[in-house]
Amino acid sequence: MARFPKGYVKPTDSCDSCLAWGNFSGRLCPTCYMFGRGHDAAACTGCRRVQPLKWNYCRLCWCQARLKAVVGQSTDETDVRDRLAAVRHHQLFFVGMYYRRRTTPAARTRGGRRGAPRKPPPALAWRPDPGWRQLPLFPQIPRDYSGLALADADLASPWLAWAKYLAHRLAETRGWGRNIRFAVNRGLALVLTGYVEGDVIRHTEIFAPLRALDLPVGHTVTVLDEMGIFEDDSEPSFERWLAERLEGLAPGIRSEAERWPRALRDGGPRSLPRREGTVWLYLNRVRPALLEWSNPYDHLREVTRDDVLTYIKTLHGHQRHDQLVALRSLFTWVKRNGLIFRNPTSRIKVGQYEYAVLQPLLPEQVDRSVAAAATPATRLILAFAAVHAARVAQIANLMLDDIDLGNRRLTIAGRVRPLDDLTLKLLLDWLEHRRNRWPNTANLHLLINNQTATQTSRASNHWISAAMRGQDATLERLRVDRQLEEALTHGPDPLHLAEVFGLDEKTAMRYADSARALLHQAAEQPLQ
Repeated sequence: MARFPKGYVKPTDSCDSCLAWGNFSGRLCPTCYMFGRGHDAAACTGCRRVQPLKWNYCRLCWCQARLKAVVGQSTDETDVRDRLAAVRHHQLFFVGMYYRRRTTPAARTRGGRRGAPRKPPPALAWRPDPGWRQLPLFPQIPRDYSGLALADADLASPWLAWAKYLAHRLAETRGWGRNIRFAVNRGLALVLTGYVEGDVIRHTEIFAPLRALDLPVGHTVTVLDEMGIFEDDSEPSFERWLAERLEGLAPGIRSEAERWPRALRDGGPRSLPRREGTVWLYLNRVRPALLEWSNPYDHLREVTRDDVLTYIKTLHGHQRHDQLVALRSLFTWVKRNGLIFRNPTSRIKVGQYEYAVLQPLLPEQVDRSVAAAATPATRLILAFAAVHAARVAQIANLMLDDIDLGNRRLTIAGRVRPLDDLTLKLLLDWLEHRRNRWPNTANLHLLINNQTATQTSRASNHWISAAMRGQDATLERLRVDRQLEEALTHGPDPLHLAEVFGLDEKTAMRYADSARALLHQAAEQPLQ
């Protein structure tokens, strides 16, 4: 595959399909690319070229036939076929300009072309009456959707009519744009062709065919789930991750260690469920030890106290502390469930972890992060972390109802905070940008992007922290610096920190100790 140098720009070229001249990437212009995704290639009746065809004519012949159309003329199927058959030559054109005519343009209607009336919404439809039907002989046999083409879709299906009506309702409530609505209707026409009452459409059956046609799987699944005919049989990400983490362990150790993460995630009669992030940390910390013990042993009950002591002697600092805590959790669980006879980690002291003194950020580090915030969203995110000491997840979970502009109040994680002038200005800028960029969105989260604007879920932590990733002053360090600044300004008082930021007593005491140490160091330095 040819590699172009950095900064290479493709020169102006002609499309291989419609021969139009213009600036575009690849061999085909965008319209011909989408035209080819939904039509099969064969010899064109008009120009004899092998191209994707619609009604046995390529897109170049369709463009020429459209140029011969008269304004106000009837556009029924007979007239269109007659104009296609009458094409004897081709007038070349520029990309995106073949449809323009020398007529007075009519006023553009909302949601349509100039002079074209807005497409009416789908007619009211209900779930089709099943009536008498033959039950499937083998209902569990998966259906193959890869052989279906959009040209073979059953557009007269009552199930498709009901699906389009539900898709229109969801689009109105969730702010789906015209392109998403069009793509969802195409996906529904594909998967509902041949559907009968009682069939179940599964995620693993439709994911690959829809992705091959560049159709939105998530929005199509939303409509199918609303219809009650969808089954999500995809493998959860937790199971895939767990299988990867247990790779290379001895069979006996793997079977015993596999039940432990699930018990942490799901909880039990005497234990609360843990977050998946905590389960990931615990298993990642015990994995090196389990890999080392998988060479001489086959089961966890063969691991002795000396093995644990020998392993943790190679660790220091927070690595020893974290891995020993995770190992104690693992062996305590397997001992409670009768998988081992004795807990080898009992009476091994974890010790008190000595935290280092927190250091404030330098002004140039903060300036670089401020310069990296180039969009209204990233500037507001930076203010939430640097001014209000909000965590990444707390920023992502902020709702529009958490903002009280009239009273200048901001609610973060259930705590009401005053809205300062800087955050208020950045907030108003973001709300204006949000209103102009996604005017029809139904997402009630404060911070949204192109993916979440058509949904109701929050933005990911990765997207929230992406702009500051790689900087010295990340969002987490800015949050810590804000809380440390409060302790240095108002005195190292843990009660004050806990009241302002909602910290627990141990965290508040850590910030107070760091502030006290920094103030003591500053007092001991001689005056310049």
